[in-house]
Amino acid sequence: MNFGPPPPRDANTKAQFFENPDLDSLAKHFIGNMQRYRENVVVPKSNGPVQIKTNEEKMIEKAVESCTFKSITSCVMGYGLGAAIGLFTASVNPNMMDPLANDRKQTAREIFREMRATTHSYAKNFALIGCVFSAVECAIESERGVTDWRNGTYAGAVTGGLIGLRAGVKAGIIGAAGFAAFSTAIDYYMRGR
Repeated sequence: MNFGPPPPRDANTKAQFFENPDLDSLAKHFIGNMQRYRENVVVPKSNGPVQIKTNEEKMIEKAVESCTFKSITSCVMGYGLGAAIGLFTASVNPNMMDPLANDRKQTAREIFREMRATTHSYAKNFALIGCVFSAVECAIESERGVTDWRNGTYAGAVTGGLIGLRAGVKAGIIGAAGFAAFSTAIDYYMRGR
């Protein structure tokens, strides 16, 4: 049996890898077969027609599912939600921050200025919370490789701990426990529906 390179051949002869016909057919099957099976892919259609995604669709899907996009989207959505809540809070309780406010009458300009400051403050806080929570949850999900309720719980604990840590260690622990419990409850409710 010859295991060396095949002898030179002309264009009219077929490739022969081995003199033994069984080994030669096996080699032709694994090595010499130049047939491509990609065009003959069978896709099950039990759930309706299947469309294979283009490279552009895959690229956009990859960008939308990235942690950066999720964090930025959560930041923008949190800013909008915080602005709405801040506007509602400011309109319900329009108190002047100036200690001399009782001596003089409030003007519309001062009320709108205070409303803008309150709305912007709420919006910034909600944007920060949304961005941090989304970034931490996406990082945990990427690291664990599993999508379940624990990701939200861990992310809630980290986010609550970071927010509460500004007021001290005890507040950080309470914030972590509270935010983790809230995240778990919301995740349980959303997955149960």
